[in-house]
Amino acid sequence: MKKIWIMAGESSGDLYGARLGVALKKLGAARGEEISLSGMGGAKMIEAGIPVKVDSTELGVMGIFEVAKMLFTFVKIFRKLVKLAEEERPDVVILIDYPGFNLRFAKAMYKRGIKVIWYISPQVWVWGKKRIPVLTKICSEIMVIFPFEADFYREVANYPAKFVGHPLINIVDERAAATPDLVRDPDDFLLLPGSRKSEITRLLVPMLRSAVLIAKQHPNLRFHLSAPREYVADFCRKTIGKFRKKHPDLPEISVTVGDTGYWLRKAGTGIAASGTVTVEAAISGIPLVVGYKLNYFTLLIAAVLVKLYRGFFVMPNIIANKEIYKELLQYRFAPYRIIPETEKILPGGVRRAEVENDLLQIRASLAGDGGDAAMQAATVCLNAILK
Repeated sequence: MKKIWIMAGESSGDLYGARLGVALKKLGAARGEEISLSGMGGAKMIEAGIPVKVDSTELGVMGIFEVAKMLFTFVKIFRKLVKLAEEERPDVVILIDYPGFNLRFAKAMYKRGIKVIWYISPQVWVWGKKRIPVLTKICSEIMVIFPFEADFYREVANYPAKFVGHPLINIVDERAAATPDLVRDPDDFLLLPGSRKSEITRLLVPMLRSAVLIAKQHPNLRFHLSAPREYVADFCRKTIGKFRKKHPDLPEISVTVGDTGYWLRKAGTGIAASGTVTVEAAISGIPLVVGYKLNYFTLLIAAVLVKLYRGFFVMPNIIANKEIYKELLQYRFAPYRIIPETEKILPGGVRRAEVENDLLQIRASLAGDGGDAAMQAATVCLNAILK
């Protein structure tokens, strides 16, 4: 029996980890290999039948001070997992993104002689090149989901990182196949303020202020907000309620849970927080204005430590090496900038056709060889175990 741990710390990693686990089981059965899976993850991995030693649902925090508040929690989880790994001796530990935790865990596994594979590589092209020698030393394989990352590893370290295609291509296609009658409605307008309370606190109110003015110019628009979890939706509803008391002209905004993929294919236009959702949006083909706001001190630290790769912070723009989704950071994420940029991408707007065409090109670049991304990753993992 091959014992495999999958380590995912955020909602996107949980989703990809679940699909990888299913692919590993399927591929193992085809090869006559019995696979035992476990690790760290959330609801998706659990639904996929992967026992989790640590539930990571609420561990996806962002920002220096936000992480600091949970430092003792992370230390406790880290020590628990290292001890369990020493006892169980998995054949391989597969890390999915989440570099703050997973890089330390990878070093601990390497020291203990446990094979490490990184699926969805840390964004070393943002944080700097100094991590690359460490990663290439401790990892048996590094897999990437953006084509430019494989080029980066090759150019900087002469390391053959493997581009296995982006799993969201398959996810979006599967959803489309399940709802073939779903068509994009130009009158539906989508708000995606993020999945963390800290994000929503900073981003939702500027979105609501913009919605008030956009609705006056386009009374035909129907506004919708999609949240990843119920407690997030409840927080959004409360924020909208408080805002409406001071701004009774705010248009109606429906709030639902767990159907972001549906609305990315149904809505005509949107405003979103920067994050993984922008990649899914690009694959789905919806024009967006994207923004983000950080805690002031976190921003100061980030300005020193983080280098914007290709000059952008929104992933579809990095992939294309072009500003497709308008980026509005910090104070710029305000109605005076959001509204004119939104007007340009609404149906009939001056940038609409250009953005739609650019999104098609992004989708094509992420498809890889057109096969199932999770199965490609599973093949790399099993081959590495059996070396």
